[in-house]
Amino acid sequence: MSKAAIAFACLSLLTLSACGNTAYGLKKDGQEASHAMDNATHRVLSAGAKK
Repeated sequence: MSKAAIAFACLSLLTLSACGNTAYGLKKDGQEASHAMDNATHRVLSAGAKK
């Protein structure tokens, strides 16, 4: 393999890795936001029930 082909392969692997990390981060952020919304909704509903 030429040096250019090896460099391209390494760059491709780094790009795919970065995309994978971004997708994982977005998934994790979405899950955390969903949990926060659930907790906030529960607090609002339980505060209304105490009146």
